[in-house]
Amino acid sequence: MPSTTAPEPAPALEVTDLTVAGEGGRRLIDVPALHIAPGERVVIRGPSGAGKSTLLYALAGLLPVTGRIDWGGTDIAALSERRRTAFRRATFGLVFQDYLLFEELSPAANAAIAASFGPSAGRAPIRDRAAGLLDRFGLVRGGARRVASFSGGERQRIAVARALAMDPPVILADEPTASLDRAMADRLIDDLLAACEGTGRTLIVVSHDPAFHDRLPRLIDMAEGRIVPRTPVLQAAHA
Repeated sequence: MPSTTAPEPAPALEVTDLTVAGEGGRRLIDVPALHIAPGERVVIRGPSGAGKSTLLYALAGLLPVTGRIDWGGTDIAALSERRRTAFRRATFGLVFQDYLLFEELSPAANAAIAASFGPSAGRAPIRDRAAGLLDRFGLVRGGARRVASFSGGERQRIAVARALAMDPPVILADEPTASLDRAMADRLIDDLLAACEGTGRTLIVVSHDPAFHDRLPRLIDMAEGRIVPRTPVLQAAHA
């Protein structure tokens, strides 16, 4: 199986007094504190409307917030839009539920789309990584076939290849298996976990999928925009 080069070391995440407001000032997210260590694999779960995706988008710097979102010493909430975009491009691989692919392009062109926007010296490595990832995921790279003709599971694997082609230290995924059947969902979970194995990448996934809950070592529960403290399991006292 082709491998990618090791990414830059993942930054630790420290969140302090984070709030996200919606229409009319209604508070959508209220997270006083959150720590995620470099290389952790985390799933955020909770009922619909709990604020899971909103929290993920805030962590990616995609929403206006108050508070502090510190990735390895950089508070992205305090950055200008231009600097936040640059930080996001260098740090995060984003996977969305709705794929967000260019339907008229081939898998290879979609997976390596970042090469179109970066400096010329960095384009070949992006294209090489994208090609290797598509091979790893069992996808035809090019030819005349466009992604419009691919299944949902294939499209989502192309989207994962695109997220990884920049060799990001952090992967943020929003309900990546929501529109897939069980077999395709399990394969995608395998792909994401394999992409993190031995690399030190941080993986943060928002998901209703119990298979994700079972396979990632850390669960964060949310309800009504807040992180729900986990109740310790009480051990029976020994006589």
